[in-house]
Amino acid sequence: MERMKLEEVAPEVYRVLLGLEQAVQASGIDKKLLHLIKLRASQINSCAFCMAMHTKEAIRDGDHPDRVALLSGWRETDLFTPKEQAALEWTEAVTSLNNSHIGDDLYERTAVHFPGRALADLTLAIIAINAWNRVAVPFRKKVVISQKMGAAA
Repeated sequence: MERMKLEEVAPEVYRVLLGLEQAVQASGIDKKLLHLIKLRASQINSCAFCMAMHTKEAIRDGDHPDRVALLSGWRETDLFTPKEQAALEWTEAVTSLNNSHIGDDLYERTAVHFPGRALADLTLAIIAINAWNRVAVPFRKKVVISQKMGAAA
């Protein structure tokens, strides 16, 4: 059962989160990559609502269902480009700050694919999805399954 709807209880804070999300959407990060980032962070955070939403969006926007299904094992496949791999590694490190150290080697590997502003945008996208996860998980945002597609809504 959903515990709370932040948009109703604290609409001014919710609008700030929406503003961050709009900035991420406008940043120019490729949509396919953005879905992978959001889905991977949501997997790490065990956010079922966000996993369902970003899985559906990734497939809707043209990513292959096998890539989406294998995302948590991205290191074990050749389905992801070097740029996607860099973004996923960075996503995992930024999402799991308490479990890892973001060393210069990881920074440099990621910056090769995301120089300057692109790395800032990537990091802010990761921060945004982590914020959404941290709203959805404690307030038990309800996952709805679409009957038509069999995918989460």
